[in-house]
Amino acid sequence: MNIKFRLILMNFMQFFIWGSWLITIGAYWFQNKGWSGAQFGAIFSTMGISAIFMPTITGIMVDKFINAEKLYGIMHILGALVLFSIPLVTNPTTFFWVILLNMIFYMPTLSLSITVAYSALKTDGKDVVKDYPPIRIWGTIGFIAALWVVSLTHNETSANQFYIASAVALILGIYSFTLPKCPPLLTTVDNKSIVNLLGLNAFALFKTPKFAIFFAFSMLLGAALQLTNAYGDTFIHDFKNVPAYKDLIAVKYPAIIMSISQVSETLFILAIPFFLRKFGIKYVMLFSMLAWVLRFGLFAFSDPADGLWMIVMSCIVYGMAFDFFNISGSLFIETQTTPEIRGSAQGLFMMMVNGFGAFFGSLISGLVIQSFFTNADQSKNWHGIWLSFAGYALAIAIIFPFIFRYRHNVALARAIQHA
Repeated sequence: MNIKFRLILMNFMQFFIWGSWLITIGAYWFQNKGWSGAQFGAIFSTMGISAIFMPTITGIMVDKFINAEKLYGIMHILGALVLFSIPLVTNPTTFFWVILLNMIFYMPTLSLSITVAYSALKTDGKDVVKDYPPIRIWGTIGFIAALWVVSLTHNETSANQFYIASAVALILGIYSFTLPKCPPLLTTVDNKSIVNLLGLNAFALFKTPKFAIFFAFSMLLGAALQLTNAYGDTFIHDFKNVPAYKDLIAVKYPAIIMSISQVSETLFILAIPFFLRKFGIKYVMLFSMLAWVLRFGLFAFSDPADGLWMIVMSCIVYGMAFDFFNISGSLFIETQTTPEIRGSAQGLFMMMVNGFGAFFGSLISGLVIQSFFTNADQSKNWHGIWLSFAGYALAIAIIFPFIFRYRHNVALARAIQHA
């Protein structure tokens, strides 16, 4: 079977799992459970907590001890078991710990899937910068498909979303063992220091200014990503409480409206090689930051009726906001690090984005929303919420060009010159 097709199938299922519940868990929480918003902020922080340490640990493991595709499969099988148990939870405290366990198994698979894909493509003589983005598109299509399945079957507030995710995770876990072998590259260690023995070599990247700054801003942008994941679907759902909006299509099927974001991703993924070649990672990341400003700013002034076009435009610019940061960042890591530490380096990237970024983004946004933008009847001041998020993204975009002085790298340019 063609290697590209096999990786396409892997990416499709990888993000179908996440899309089955990530955007709609807020609706499930507030509409079905009725637990508090502050508690929900804690639930979403599990993504960050697990990503702080798990991608790095698994990155070390695949660099030194175990085939990446095998560890990838094990994580998905364990995750499937936990997802299946989520609907059985009856109190928010237990829900937190079960979701955390699920995230412990799922978050490392994001970087492991990249490691497996890059290894398989290189073994097959492919150019990862040219060939990976079209493959990664199918992950986004998988996310879209999951949103549509959950929404059209009216499971946005139902526990069935977790059963759907569990079934696909089990299938992917088993399928992973059929993927091309991706053995550890760092099988011998000349220097017997604790750092080398534990496989922590990738942390030395923090000593290099370009990587230290890159990882720092990765964390800040990771927080922005977390904000839109946590509150986008819930924002549209809340319009059902307004009589003038409750019967509109956008309010009835918010997950489908939000899936425009993922459709946009498929287009911007294809543009990544051109933009990286033309502008370099610095400006590509800056474009991402400015896109986040537009994403949140458009939400602030939108509604499902006359302002629906702003919701749609916000979803369209999301493609640039997400792809120009996440996909380009992983390619930057791939082309700027040595093969022996690439698994660990990808883990570090995920740790900063989905770990520290997601954790602090969830924690701080939950407290800010509860303290300043929640009314006495627990309704939300969404206009103020989105404007504050837009201000956060704008501040990052203004600071970034003056801090990250890295110039367009020759090695990266050569890597994408045939894209």
